[in-house]
Order: sequence, then structure tokens, then C-alpha cells
Amino acid sequence: MNNGQAMKRTFALILAAMAAIALFAALVHFVLVAGHVSEPAATTVHGLTPRRLWATTVAVLALASAVIGVVALARPANRFGAIASLVAGLIAVVNGGLVVGFANGGPGSGNGVVGGAGALVLGLIGMSLGAIALGRSRRSLSID
Repeated sequence: MNNGQAMKRTFALILAAMAAIALFAALVHFVLVAGHVSEPAATTVHGLTPRRLWATTVAVLALASAVIGVVALARPANRFGAIASLVAGLIAVVNGGLVVGFANGGPGSGNGVVGGAGALVLGLIGMSLGAIALGRSRRSLSID
């Protein structure tokens, strides 16, 4: 690959990453609007609250679900990774929905709504990747 092709590929990857980040932010905002918690809090709570800790933990689980899903897609024979991605994503979606559902204030209120919305979106992505990987692993097992 020559220098021009490498630059075009790098530019395309940067553009795709920016589009993915914008889509993720839009989906998180949509979840906040749908949960009626999109308005910033009148008084901002600083520091770690129990609900922020819950939301952060679930968001990390959702991120792990998405990463495991990508790895499972890269290795079609890895059914364990696909199932782990599905289960972790489901746990993240349910808990993220609970965080957003129980919130009585928007961003800055200490309720962890942004983390909960992010966990919900990332959990759905992780579940989708796990489902695709599981379908591929079943297909590869039936062909062999």
C-alpha cells in the first residue's frame, strides 16, 4: 500500500470513528429525552453518589459486552464469547433502563442518568454483536 492509499484509509477510519461517536451521543440523548430526564439539574451534585456508582459500573459492563462481542465476531468458533456478550449486554440494558427509570432529575442531579443511558445504548450494541457472533458460530459449526 502506498502513502496515498494509507492516508485515505486513515482518513476513512477517522471519519467512521467520528460518525460512530456522533451516533452514540445522539442515541444517548434520545434515551434521556425518552426517559424525560434530559434537562440539566437546577443544582449540580458533585462527587460519586450511589446511583452514579451504579450507572458507572453498568456502563463498564456494557463496554465489556461490546468489546467481547467484537472479539467473538473476530473468532467465529468462540461461542462462549458470543453468549457472554449477550448476557452482559442484557444485564447492562436492564440496569441502565432502571437507572434512567428511577432518576428524578437530569444530568448533574447525581442520579447517574448519563451513565445509565450510555449503558443502555452500549448494552444494546453488545447484545447485537453477541447475537450476530452466535449466529455465525452456529453457521460455522453446522458447515464443519
